[in-house]
Amino acid sequence: MPEEQPLQSETVIFTGTLKSVDVFDLVKQYGGEPFSFPLIQVGEIEDVSDESQLQQCNRYDWLIFTSQSAVRSFHSKMERYGVTAEAISSKIAAVGTQTAGALEKIGFQVEFIPTIFSADVFVEQFKPEGSCMLNVLFLRGTLAGSIIREELPFRVEEWTVYETVAKPDSIISIVELLKKRKSCTLLFASPSAVHVFEEGAVPIVGWEGYTIGAIGHVTAKALLEAGAAVDVTPQTYTLKDLVDALARRKEEIQ
Repeated sequence: MPEEQPLQSETVIFTGTLKSVDVFDLVKQYGGEPFSFPLIQVGEIEDVSDESQLQQCNRYDWLIFTSQSAVRSFHSKMERYGVTAEAISSKIAAVGTQTAGALEKIGFQVEFIPTIFSADVFVEQFKPEGSCMLNVLFLRGTLAGSIIREELPFRVEEWTVYETVAKPDSIISIVELLKKRKSCTLLFASPSAVHVFEEGAVPIVGWEGYTIGAIGHVTAKALLEAGAAVDVTPQTYTLKDLVDALARRKEEIQ
């Protein structure tokens, strides 16, 4: 438990969907008050072809997952049609330890994780033997970028298993907090959340007057392109590391 409380009187707003309350507890241990107002919501896409798609998974040498949302949606389909992890012989690649952990919880063994949890680093480092002859399946969401499909040097097919939509009610709640609270921090974990905030909240509250934190260089780039100053970015792309980095920054400027 942190001994110091550098986030004393700080309102810390998470704009992504929290998978665990651990980061909430960490903010409180640092003295801050956490809030969660996801700017996007994720839902599984169900299709009549899902069962057939599942049966075809063994055609692929690798299945690639870049988010826990993809894992949850894929697992939902597995349960719906009675498919177990043992029935899928493909090797598994994951972007990030949390995504890997979600896969391991449902019975998969993850055989590749990039050193930096980002799709652009993934395509640079993912070089399994026989790459030119491989067939891989990328389990994606509706807003996923094209980098995996376009930059991996072998045949890549995609299966869109979940959709991402904006949550206008969260924008209203965040704007109210930013207006009322004296010291606020806004934490972003995806470019999608940045775009939603830019369109719905920035015309009202702007980008100044609060601290901004980002997980990952892609999210940080989206913020910079939107006109925001990125105050905090952790070296390791997890929410826990982002909160730790925020606490260190607040301690330095006190």
